[in-house]
Amino acid sequence: MNSLLSAAFVLCWSSGFIGAKFGTGSADTSTLLMWRFVPLAVILLAVAAVSRTVWSGLDRRHVGRQIAIGALSQSGYLLSVYYAIQLGVSSGTTALIDGIQPLVAGALAGPLLGQYVTRGQFLGLGLGLAGVATVTLADAAAPGADAAWWAYLVPLLGMATLVAATFLEGRSRAPVAPRAALTIHCATSAVLFSALALATGSAIPPARTSFWLATVWLVALPTFGGYGLYWLIMRRSGVTEVNTLMFLMAPVTAVWGALMFDEHFGVRTGVGLALGLVAVVVVRRGARSAGDAYRGRGAQREGGAGPERSAGPERSAGREEGAGLPDPWETVPPRSEGSGAQRATR
Repeated sequence: MNSLLSAAFVLCWSSGFIGAKFGTGSADTSTLLMWRFVPLAVILLAVAAVSRTVWSGLDRRHVGRQIAIGALSQSGYLLSVYYAIQLGVSSGTTALIDGIQPLVAGALAGPLLGQYVTRGQFLGLGLGLAGVATVTLADAAAPGADAAWWAYLVPLLGMATLVAATFLEGRSRAPVAPRAALTIHCATSAVLFSALALATGSAIPPARTSFWLATVWLVALPTFGGYGLYWLIMRRSGVTEVNTLMFLMAPVTAVWGALMFDEHFGVRTGVGLALGLVAVVVVRRGARSAGDAYRGRGAQREGGAGPERSAGPERSAGREEGAGLPDPWETVPPRSEGSGAQRATR
């Protein structure tokens, strides 16, 4: 059962990039995103009006923070991903650039949150970036490639907004129920994308069947399927299992895009994706080393003198601020209520 759930999760999450490729072929990015999120927000707000218990304890400050997180992790991120694919960047390359977000966030955890980061973890980041560079160059040099060089910077911008949202949520000490966070994020995206579509004169959807098929695809598979399976696997197997599966999105999307849209998949593409998977292994080992070092320092503090023991709670509090970071870089258990809200939909 766990294997079937994992396979379904990877397929549903990867389908977001495929749906973006499918949809942007028949409509502008802003049109597709508006009509993806407006019906979704209406459904979620209607459900929220009936089951109000998920909103208990939320005040204006918490809602405002979730609006900001949604604007970064969902609106800004998806706009960049869809626009990059519309510009001609392959779905596999876009997925791989998105996939290094946990590595980048983990590397920044040291200077920004004071977390312990090993050399092995930085090595993993380097391998991940090398994989991205290899796949990007292969994509740009592929026969028939028509994307401008700057188009490959667009998904990097989306990845940066996702990293920013990760740290914004990681600093929140009040966990928000996943359903409440998803509702706020989708409502925020519906408003922002509607405003963008109206401002650019692209709010009226095309009459093509392919557009509405893509819209239904994006609501059903990556949103409800991917997000629902995310939390189901999280509760059954833990955050480590979920975040490990996340790194399978790029190769699955690359193969899917090659089969469905005839996107380029050559030797260099395979090498780049392999580097990304090796980076995951290196990072996971580095995370275990960091965890052992952290636990070792904790044991020394418990057996040491008074000043050493007094430093423990301060260090622990500092690390709890970053508990929303992706698991490969965690050395303490994450707050499961918040860690998935950053990547709620694709």
